[in-house]
Amino acid sequence: MALITENNQQYYAGSQGYLSATGSAGEKFTTTFDTNLVFGSYDPTQINYALNNFKLYTAAAGVLNYTEYVAAYTVVDNVITFTAALSANTSVVVQLKTETGGNYGSKDAYGDTVQDNWGSYAYTKLDDVINNFIVAYVGDGKLIPDAKRTDVVFHAKRAIQEFSYDTLKSVNSQELNIPSGLSVPIPQDYVNYTNVYYYDDSGVKHLILPNSLSTSPYSTPVQDSDGIPTQDNFAANIEGTSIIENRWDNNGLSDVDNAVNDTSLGWEQYYGLQGARFGMNPQFANSNGWFIINERENKFSFSADLVGQLITLEYVSDGLSTNLSTRIPKMAEEALYAYISHAIISTRNNQPEYVVNRLKREKSAKLRNAKIRLSNIKMNEFTQVMRGKSKWLKH
Repeated sequence: MALITENNQQYYAGSQGYLSATGSAGEKFTTTFDTNLVFGSYDPTQINYALNNFKLYTAAAGVLNYTEYVAAYTVVDNVITFTAALSANTSVVVQLKTETGGNYGSKDAYGDTVQDNWGSYAYTKLDDVINNFIVAYVGDGKLIPDAKRTDVVFHAKRAIQEFSYDTLKSVNSQELNIPSGLSVPIPQDYVNYTNVYYYDDSGVKHLILPNSLSTSPYSTPVQDSDGIPTQDNFAANIEGTSIIENRWDNNGLSDVDNAVNDTSLGWEQYYGLQGARFGMNPQFANSNGWFIINERENKFSFSADLVGQLITLEYVSDGLSTNLSTRIPKMAEEALYAYISHAIISTRNNQPEYVVNRLKREKSAKLRNAKIRLSNIKMNEFTQVMRGKSKWLKH
């Protein structure tokens, strides 16, 4: 049986047609998209209508003018049931929301449902991985005689978290503008950052470095004249505004390396070397601006010279933000099975050590293979970079 179940119209345009033949109430239409239908309401005046990831259009027999169908219908497990009777030979089209608005009706099915499905063949869902593992690895005469589904789900989730940090393509990014407050919230599924860039008018990215010159304090208690933190009526410390952050936000530095070197004039004067320079300090050689993670307010804060700039924040997630619908690259699927097998066997009592060690070696080998496959090294791209190997490098 073929694994591709969508036709070209379903995949590229996100639409599927159906011709009503019965002309009776309760008629059903089953869609076969790889994407499940999300249904909130059939009525555009209801707030839940916005939850729909599709729109429904109809056209009378022999008429090519499609209009949105807003009469009562229900959707359960991708089955659309029409409450009222349709006229015989009525053409029905389900249009998934797409960035172009779709090809039917008034082209108002705007969204990204279709685009999210593109390229999906390269992935498999975590829920499918769990089901496949139970079928192939659990049962009489198999590696694992018995295992609860909850145990498999737990170890599968842990595998996804571990793989997301250094194996899977789990780097997410957000395009943001730096507001006048110089801070943006940490993304909802954030675990750790990878890179932060700002973009010039030509769209060229410039690396923003983490701030190593200042800090963002986690607590800013208000002190009395003796330096003792003061408390409110509930015996909790009164928090004030950070003076350190305020000074950093208003320094207006664009070339921090020069500013840092200027602070050492006392040392230069002491040795009679005022005005002498022996090269920049690479740690501070930066004119692209700085960022710092404000743990107190859970924000990314930026230096004042970046206000109004367009940035991208690249960060790592744990891969579980969408629960069991998480997508796994097929090139890493076998490594995931090996991880789960070893995790289940190694946590049980009275398991032969040679079996545990064999599964451990198998897990490591398959994980290494997955990393190689997902590294996506192309020889032509590698050759292009290495063409500069003959250049002399000065140290």
